Order: sequence, then C-alpha cells, then structure tokens
Amino acid sequence: MKAIEISQFGGPEVLMLCERDKPVPKPGEVLIQVRAAGINRPDVLQRLGHYPVPAGASDLPGLEVAGTIVGIGDGAALEGLHLTIGDPVCALLQGGGYAEYCTAPAEQCLPIPAGLSMVEAASLPETFFTVWSNVFDRARLGTHASGRLETLLVQGGTSGIGVTAIQIARMRGHRVFATAGSDDKARACEALGAERGINYRSEDFVEIVKGLTEGRGVDVVLDMVAGDYVPRELKALADDGRLVLIALLGGAKAEADLSQILRRRLTITGSTLRPRDVAFKGRIAANLREHVWPMLESGAVKPVVFKSFPLAMAADAHRLMESSAHVGKIVLEV
Repeated sequence: MKAIEISQFGGPEVLMLCERDKPVPKPGEVLIQVRAAGINRPDVLQRLGHYPVPAGASDLPGLEVAGTIVGIGDGAALEGLHLTIGDPVCALLQGGGYAEYCTAPAEQCLPIPAGLSMVEAASLPETFFTVWSNVFDRARLGTHASGRLETLLVQGGTSGIGVTAIQIARMRGHRVFATAGSDDKARACEALGAERGINYRSEDFVEIVKGLTEGRGVDVVLDMVAGDYVPRELKALADDGRLVLIALLGGAKAEADLSQILRRRLTITGSTLRPRDVAFKGRIAANLREHVWPMLESGAVKPVVFKSFPLAMAADAHRLMESSAHVGKIVLEV
C-alpha cells in the first residue's frame, strides 16, 4: 500500500510517500480501507520528534480516518457495535492513518453519520473524542448547583478542537466564549455558536468573560495553550471552576497564585488521549454515538473542513496546519 512516513524528524518536507505492507488486524481490531485521514497537531509534534509513538502503534502519522471495514481480527465483536464488513466508518487510531489501509480497535470505530462525506467524517474522531472526554467527562460541564447551565471558555476557537467544542457545548445549551487570533476568526467562532469571539491579540479575555458573566467568570476553560495563559485563566474562572489543559502550545511551565485555588475551590486538570486504553476510548465512542451523532445527522452540529489535500501532498497540508491560517480541520484524501 501507499503511505506517508516520517523519513526523519524535521519540517514538513520529511513527510515522504512510500510503499508499506498492508497491516494485519490484531485480535479485537478491524482493517479499514482508508478514504480520508484527518490532520492534527499531534501529527506535527510527532514529525518534529516531540511526540513519541506508543509501544505497539504504527510509526506512520495519522490519528483519525474514514473508510470502509474490509477485514476483522479475531475477537472483533462487530455485532455488538452494529458494524459489519463493508460498512463505512470513521475511527480513532493510535497512528497509521496516512495510508491506504490501517487497523483500528473495533470499539474505536463509529458509523459515518448520515449525509456526511468521507472527508467530513475523517475530521471527526480525534477532536470529538478529545472534546467529549475533557469538557463533559473530566471537566463535567453541566448544570451548576444554582440550577443554571454552566459556561465554557474555549482557547483557540477556530482550531479543530475549538470548532467542535463550541458547537457541541452550544447545542447542549451552554453559553460559550472563544478566543482566536484575529477579528475575522473571532467572528467565525460566533458564527459557530460562541456568544462572543475574543481576539486575544487585541482584547483581554479575562475582562470580557467577567463582564459577560456579571463578574462571576466561566465555569470551565478548555485550554491548549498553557504557559502564561494559566494565571489569567484562573482569574477568569468562577468559584468551583475547572481548567482543563489538553496541549502546551504556549509552554509547559506557568506561575500561578495558588491561594486562588484554595480560596475559590478551583481545579486544574488535564489529559492526553493517545496513551489511554481501548476500553476508555470505547466508552467515549459509545457516548458520542448516543449524544453527539444525532446532532451530526440532524445538521445541528457540522464538520468544519477548511481544506483537503491528496495523500501525496501531506507536506503541504502540514505547512497549512503550522501557518494557523485555517478555520477547522485539514484532511488528506486517500
């Protein structure tokens, strides 16, 4: 099969088209003929040598795909997942998505929502699994003790994670605020459902969210920046608020006033999805199928695909990702 490999650590030019043996599904896995593969920031980090491949995972980049199930390994219980050979699916992977074929645990496969193309479906798994796990499971965005629905601030609202978090939270009735790097991107966040898009280059997100919440602050912050954002995010949180870190684009170290955490009962937490076990990811898949897939099929939540590239142009796709000029997801067509 054709695939894209990381020939050495470095810039986008190290992504090379190659020939690889077709993978063989292990027990509990399915073989997928890939039609499209999503691109994510962890792919860039892996290419740079900053994201080690988990033991047993493919060294090829690519954490999400859409395609057709063409084979199964021993013990892959497709019946319980309402899937069978020949079904179109999208799947979350530990790696190997930039290829004509890949394997995935059966529990991490979901049917393609009705009406979506393969390219649109390939943009879903990594961001939807991440958002559900962190915003709704870990941060428990829900109903406040006072009876009101809680509020959410999304840092990086036009990223793949951002456009997903804005839409799902808004459709579940929550007030959402989002930061972005330009006025145009801030307006794009509002078009997706954010009550207020905030240009972080010219506006103070702490001041704005405090003003829009009558001085209370937001209940949850979803942050992929970290670094010097952390002390400001603590100020932006309401009492009993939760800050969830999912990436460290702004740096891995921060100084913070810990007395705020004590006095206002704040929580700082975080997670990475890739190392978690299949059972954990399978539970997220079941929640997505129950709570979010109906939103996708009704059109209430929409995939946001900025641009797609042929598989052989993976380097160009990574250049676009690193430029941050996009709104939403970038996808490879296989």
